[in-house]
Amino acid sequence: MLFHKFKTQEERRKFGGSDFIEFQYCLLPQNTTTEQIFTTGAIQHWKNDSLYIYGDDLEIFFTHYWEIITDGLYANLNQGSIDPVGINFYTQEQINHFIQLIEIKKPLEYQTLLDWLNNGKHYIGFYILGE
Repeated sequence: MLFHKFKTQEERRKFGGSDFIEFQYCLLPQNTTTEQIFTTGAIQHWKNDSLYIYGDDLEIFFTHYWEIITDGLYANLNQGSIDPVGINFYTQEQINHFIQLIEIKKPLEYQTLLDWLNNGKHYIGFYILGE
């Protein structure tokens, strides 16, 4: 299984401790500035509605999704490929593009990620939080 969901922190810890990258919804209001997206308090690790990829599965994830999930915004406000040890932010506009690509390419376990992205359409975006 590539993508994991956990109901509790204890369940996550038993599975793999903290060796995950986390897909986390950005819960900030629609009028949030780019700079505020990365402020202290905007991100709280280990949310129960997050989607997780175990560290041992990162290579598999990148093989299937590297060319789909692109141009993330970093805390230094530059953009680029997924930074597996940093903070990456993606806007709702990008999410719509990712959804289209995922529906066309149908990468490994795509339905899990597709469902998660669609469930987050009312948020301003999402983060990928590195290990």
